[in-house]
Amino acid sequence: MKRISIVTISLLAAGVVLAQFGGWGRRGHFDDDEPGGRPSRNGVPDWEVKKHMPDDLFTFVRVRYSSSGRRGGGWRTDYPDSDLNFSFRLQELTSIEVHPDGKILELTDPELFDYPFIYMIEPGSIWLSEDERAALRKYLENGGFLMVDDFWGDREWEGFMEEFRQVFPDRDMDRDLQELPLEHPIFHCVFDLKEKPQVPAMQNAIRGRNQGITWELNKTGARDVSYKALFDKDGRMMCIVCHNTDLGDGWEREGEDEWFFREFSEKKSYPMGVNIVFYALTH
Repeated sequence: MKRISIVTISLLAAGVVLAQFGGWGRRGHFDDDEPGGRPSRNGVPDWEVKKHMPDDLFTFVRVRYSSSGRRGGGWRTDYPDSDLNFSFRLQELTSIEVHPDGKILELTDPELFDYPFIYMIEPGSIWLSEDERAALRKYLENGGFLMVDDFWGDREWEGFMEEFRQVFPDRDMDRDLQELPLEHPIFHCVFDLKEKPQVPAMQNAIRGRNQGITWELNKTGARDVSYKALFDKDGRMMCIVCHNTDLGDGWEREGEDEWFFREFSEKKSYPMGVNIVFYALTH
């Protein structure tokens, strides 16, 4: 598995903030890209990949999976703007060399092992085959890192856990998936966060703005944000599960409403996302 050199991962400046409210990110067209194709950038700034250090290039990899009861599945939520915007901001805010397009891979694709970080979204009704479960377990136990994002409430949590328990059938996942305290370095390694960030979907943020509501009201058990982690036998974090928050919407919708951008994209979604990637690549 490729690893990004720690030498290349440094901040451009302490306390850095996003340069500007982006005029892009207005729900780009979803395109299930053919090999070699590129997603529609929808105005997201582009850049050329440097050729001289191919092993030091970070690529945002989104996992494609099946969902029970949904056509096509929730894996594509927020794509492509979320992935493109986050890749751009990671390139902008750090010295990490980042691929501008990102990538979509299935868990059984051998290419998965070329990338140290993968992203899974809306897993509340996820369904994996036995081969996918085995591949995900092998990936994580061999040095890979999984970020899980954007699912809310007790019902979606149980849907995710039902599948995740089968990925690690020999472990007590209800015990081993541990809530991270705010003191954990993942909340402070780049941006020093004072609270665990909860990011609602943009329309919910605007609707609840005057009341300070940042959770999904129609889902039982959605009020309290949670960041849980799974560790391997050596104590390395293999997975972070971001529950009752939607970091991806903060990335995707940054160009649609300046208040949402300032309050959620800039202060919460991007800082937490950058921290997670930085921690994953340096631990």
